[in-house]
Amino acid sequence: MELALYCPLCGYYEKKEDTPGQRGDFYTSVSVGPLFGELLAFQFAEWMVECGVRSAECGAADPLRLIEAGAHDGQLARDILNWLRVRRPELFERIEYCIVEPSPTRQLWQRETLTPFSDRVRWFETPRSALRTPYFTVVFSNELLDAFPVHRLGWDAKAKSWFEWGVTLDRERFVWVRLPPPAPSAILHLPSSHELLAVLPDNFTTEICPAAENWWRDAANSLPCGKLLTFDYGLSAEEFFSPQRTNGTLRAYRRHQLADDLLAAPGEHDLTAHVNFTAIQRTGEAAGLKTGSFTSQAQFLTGIAEKIWKPQSDFGEWSPEHTRQFQTLTHPQHLGRAFRVLVQSR
Repeated sequence: MELALYCPLCGYYEKKEDTPGQRGDFYTSVSVGPLFGELLAFQFAEWMVECGVRSAECGAADPLRLIEAGAHDGQLARDILNWLRVRRPELFERIEYCIVEPSPTRQLWQRETLTPFSDRVRWFETPRSALRTPYFTVVFSNELLDAFPVHRLGWDAKAKSWFEWGVTLDRERFVWVRLPPPAPSAILHLPSSHELLAVLPDNFTTEICPAAENWWRDAANSLPCGKLLTFDYGLSAEEFFSPQRTNGTLRAYRRHQLADDLLAAPGEHDLTAHVNFTAIQRTGEAAGLKTGSFTSQAQFLTGIAEKIWKPQSDFGEWSPEHTRQFQTLTHPQHLGRAFRVLVQSR
């Protein structure tokens, strides 16, 4: 999965033509229009002002850091910075916008998109390297964790044990192959309830994603003061390991259509697996973060909009185009229910 998505020569995310939007393979909140970034910018500004009021350690001249991980082509960063420059210039002058991006190819796309803000943006390869200063920081991502490589595991009901699905080559085709039981460290991520295991069907398949948990742990441990949040497809552990979810959540998409074979045409499909938000939340809390909210995208964005719609708000004009974009971002049949939002803080 990591090779298919991130190989510098042929990885799916290394090819410019595989872009989000109606003409691409997948649709994101950023594809809807600039409102998603503007709503986030408004909320980030609120948090920054709140920090300045409540924290004696955050001086009026100290930098304020926004760190985006997985910025794709830089459009979300541009939407956020555009709003801050116009609506909150006093905060904009203090902003250091950092992008965590290990891919040189994607960095080039981002630099091109963010040319008007070239003096304001810096790039880093890991969240730890971007979080080396003690200033108030908001670390955020949109559809990042669902693209981390997963382990695909199956349940042998007769033997009452887990096994791992691997990939092998058979006459020029990639096919699934059953491997021995996974390492004990992997089994720790799986349900242990005897009542649940007793009702799991044979060959029940699910995924675990240690890479996503490790990324979140690294960001959480490195966060000096601020917020850590993510928007993504995902489920709670209870939803994740439901006996009815027999084939897991790993999917392949091309031109907005599900592919029948996950292993066909590697590098040409978007591969994605739902995030286990219970595991991510526990990882952050184990690193000392406090969970502020775990909710749907619709609830999170509506909470921001309620503040914007008050008479004293300085968000700017709310146009009919804003209303259209907001409906797409929040309607349960569009993006409102599918995406979850986890916010933690230190």
